Amino acid sequence: MNLDTLKLYCDVVRLRSFSRAAAANGITQSAASQSIQQLEGELDVPLLDRSRRPLVATKAGRVFFDACRGLIQGFDKARAELLASKQRVDGTVRVAAIYSVGLHDMSRHMQPFMSAHPQARVLLECLHPHKVVEAVLNDEADLGVLSYPTANRSLAVLPLRSEPMVLVTHPSHRLAKRKLVEPRDLSGEKFVAFDRDLAVRRAIDRALRQHGVKVDVVMEFDNVETIKQAIGIAAGVSILPRPTVVMESGMRTLATVPLALPGLARPIGIIYRRGKQMPPAVSRFIEVLRKADGARVPAGVVP
Repeated sequence: MNLDTLKLYCDVVRLRSFSRAAAANGITQSAASQSIQQLEGELDVPLLDRSRRPLVATKAGRVFFDACRGLIQGFDKARAELLASKQRVDGTVRVAAIYSVGLHDMSRHMQPFMSAHPQARVLLECLHPHKVVEAVLNDEADLGVLSYPTANRSLAVLPLRSEPMVLVTHPSHRLAKRKLVEPRDLSGEKFVAFDRDLAVRRAIDRALRQHGVKVDVVMEFDNVETIKQAIGIAAGVSILPRPTVVMESGMRTLATVPLALPGLARPIGIIYRRGKQMPPAVSRFIEVLRKADGARVPAGVVP
């Protein structure tokens, strides 16, 4: 005796037909008849009056029908509540992001997300890129958002976007008014660079080297904000992701100029632990991030 058999019995009584009940349950009429006979044998009581057409339940069969119907309805209700609970968007989404993304990008996603899902909240921590990776690996963050993400046996990557790089200068700099800067224009320029251990620094160095350009690195920092401050006091120029200097460019506190360095862009992506079971709130927030950047979430990628 199982729930499917009880449902079949209820359908036979309700529809007063083995054939119609069998069709409703996707089985043959013969299989339906055998299942009900077996059920009657286990209960040791006739449930159906087969001498009448259409079929009717016996007195015992009617009592059993009412009990089964209540049992099935209770199960369906419990299952629906369980499914609703699994899909409920609540709880905390822990996000670790590099400073330039956390400060300039995440707030425009967090507030609308929390407004749409009042039972959920996003806890954001801005960290050095290496610390973002550590936070995800140590389960201190559900997901990390950083540049040049790398997948491995422990981490999976979901691409978000590619950010074009631009030359950033003080407004009074000789290159500030250019419509386009060629690589050779940067030769010998005082340059405010990223720290050498960062992937973005390696990408910029590689692009300049490919064009035979050598700059004069006067300062090195591990984040965009400090680099912008150095440019603001005319310490040198730098190459930065365009989205990180939109506000300063609009206020004319810094100047941005397109670079003739095709292919130089900063990739941004999401990292998460492989095999980690994502709560609905985390999965939904990932969907929000990727939808905003026009990236599609491949089916089955997010656990």
